[in-house]
Amino acid sequence: MTTATIYGIKNCDTMKKARAWLDGKGVTYEFHDYKVSGVARGALEGWAGKVGWEMLLNRAGTTFRKLPDKDKEGLSEKKAIALMLAQPSMIKRPVLETGAALLVGFKPEQYAAVFR
Repeated sequence: MTTATIYGIKNCDTMKKARAWLDGKGVTYEFHDYKVSGVARGALEGWAGKVGWEMLLNRAGTTFRKLPDKDKEGLSEKKAIALMLAQPSMIKRPVLETGAALLVGFKPEQYAAVFR
């Protein structure tokens, strides 16, 4: 059986859908609340290396939209990672990490492909 860690924020609606899907399929997973426990720079850098920092950064969220324009301009991987470390709610949710896969966001068909 694939072991998984799902990263996100407890009260996020998308997180609730993803966790309900995992629970409904009997998937065992650990939940890492990065609002409570933070997220390690190494983890963010590793994810960015696999899926790209652009996919990880939640530009649609309130936290990002409220940033001063100077912080949103000229985004690079280094700057985006610094923003996500400072305010983890800027990380798109959920991030699901298994030994073989890294999924960002929740799409039931992607989860089904990982947990056959």
